[in-house]
Amino acid sequence: MKTFIIALRATLVTLVLTGVLYPLGMTALAQMLFPNAANGSLAKDENGKVVGSRLLGQAFSNPAYFQPRPSAAGTGYDGLASGGSNFGPTSAKLRERVQSDMARLRKENPEATGDLPAELVAASGSGLDPHISPAAARWQIARVARARGVTVTRISDAVEESVSGRDLGFLGEPTVNVLDLNLLLDRQFGQPVVLPAHSPPVAE
Repeated sequence: MKTFIIALRATLVTLVLTGVLYPLGMTALAQMLFPNAANGSLAKDENGKVVGSRLLGQAFSNPAYFQPRPSAAGTGYDGLASGGSNFGPTSAKLRERVQSDMARLRKENPEATGDLPAELVAASGSGLDPHISPAAARWQIARVARARGVTVTRISDAVEESVSGRDLGFLGEPTVNVLDLNLLLDRQFGQPVVLPAHSPPVAE
């Protein structure tokens, strides 16, 4: 009985320390030092409404917004079903999906120049990557400018402002957070008014 009581006390002390005090302490420390990250890196529009997380990709079908990588997470961009399609390089379904996306992107971006960036048709392993490369953002500039009725130069400036460099100056590659970029467009140019598909880009 004495041994049992000692073991029970040790269990209770360990439970309180590691199951209650430590999590509460780490939560309080995170809230004090990194409140935005601790609360999910939530992004808000100009009205203060939460429109998503900077850590999770989401779909943008409006041509006045930049589009992210495709997603195979659940029905698409589902944070509760993070994952890829698991289709291999010989998969007919994967080829069909990529070919369909390539055709759609070229139709939606008739003024785009250069090769279509690979990540615009290749889903990330999680299906939730919120970033694209600067090249993938630049490839979409003409479409966004046409849809918003502003010059290509002004949209290009917004893209360059949104480029994040390498971590510590040498780790990884430069990226663009699609949600942050689209929110920047709304702040600078207002909510988009979609122009007809045949409208020409605004002159410089």
